[in-house]
Amino acid sequence: MKIHEYQAKDIFASAGIAVPRGRVASTPEEARTIAGEVKGTVVVKAQVHVGGRGKAGGVKLARTAAEAEHHTAAILGMDIKGLTVKKVLVAEAVEIASEAYVGVVIDRSIRRPVLIVSAAGGMDIEEVARRFPEKIVKLPLDPLLPFQPFQARRVAYAVYDTPSVIQQASDIIGRLVQVFWQHDCSLVEINPLVVTPGDKVLAVDAKINFDDNAAWRHPEWEALRDPDSELAAEVEAKANDLSFVKLDGNIGCVVNGAGLAMATMDMVKRFGAEPANFLDIGGSSSPEKVMAAMRIILRDQNVRAILFNIFGGITRCDDVARGIVQAVRQLKPKVPIVVRLTGTNEREAKTILEQIHLPVAPGMEAVVQQAIELARQAA
Repeated sequence: MKIHEYQAKDIFASAGIAVPRGRVASTPEEARTIAGEVKGTVVVKAQVHVGGRGKAGGVKLARTAAEAEHHTAAILGMDIKGLTVKKVLVAEAVEIASEAYVGVVIDRSIRRPVLIVSAAGGMDIEEVARRFPEKIVKLPLDPLLPFQPFQARRVAYAVYDTPSVIQQASDIIGRLVQVFWQHDCSLVEINPLVVTPGDKVLAVDAKINFDDNAAWRHPEWEALRDPDSELAAEVEAKANDLSFVKLDGNIGCVVNGAGLAMATMDMVKRFGAEPANFLDIGGSSSPEKVMAAMRIILRDQNVRAILFNIFGGITRCDDVARGIVQAVRQLKPKVPIVVRLTGTNEREAKTILEQIHLPVAPGMEAVVQQAIELARQAA
């Protein structure tokens, strides 16, 4: 679950991490009031759950309260990568002597969170890793041992050489790691961590993603959720108990189980195509869930073929087949559908699909290749 920058900064401030003064505004008048309280130059930043806000014109400097009001009026309602801006953060603009990156991310290759620090702040960390790998410092974190002050100092020394700056940065790094553990995050990030000309260290930007698997023990997260900043497809998928991630390809994938979903997407890529989504209907799938899955996928204008890959265990193949028949009759898809159904009630499922003259592919490779070929013909 993603939260906005202003919410992440509130969490950082509560943890003792220094952030610029400022508040969120929903109207130009509120922005003017906040800018007047902050005094001096402020930065007005669109609050949406996507990157590239600055390039889209969603981040502007304002030297006066009136200018902050003007910029806010221009930014509110702006469309940034499909999301409408409904709030802005009005925050104190900070003079910058240097920028760094500090973050904690999950490194799945070693199955641990990793603290990452880089002197090349202000850029995407992936770009830094590609262009300046020597500027990346990594420290794997042990979930069973508390993070120690000497570890924070060690990585701070890799970036800074002024004692007072090292001390401040070490303190912020330690608190950032604490935020990661305390709030069950999948990512915490400060980019940039700024040193001012007066050697004050501040978190000028803030990013936090929560680990959805820990949502059951964080009821307070619900108050931080912003449905307006989630894609309509993601909201509908969540409401129907589906796991959905939008991707950039043209093969719509409907599968059951995360492992089978990953294997299916790998095979789509292996045969030279790109999946349009990750959509897992889960176990005990009802025809209604299949209907919802089809509705979500068919809204994607890039989809040229829909691929069902179902391994029936707890999931009954005949339930999925009924959902496909129902969806075809009601939604009347304009793109071809290919199906692989194997396992529980497989024979009944094939009989049901005969109602719409939809054959079942003999295996996983066959159904993936069929989907790719039909998508190419439809392109």
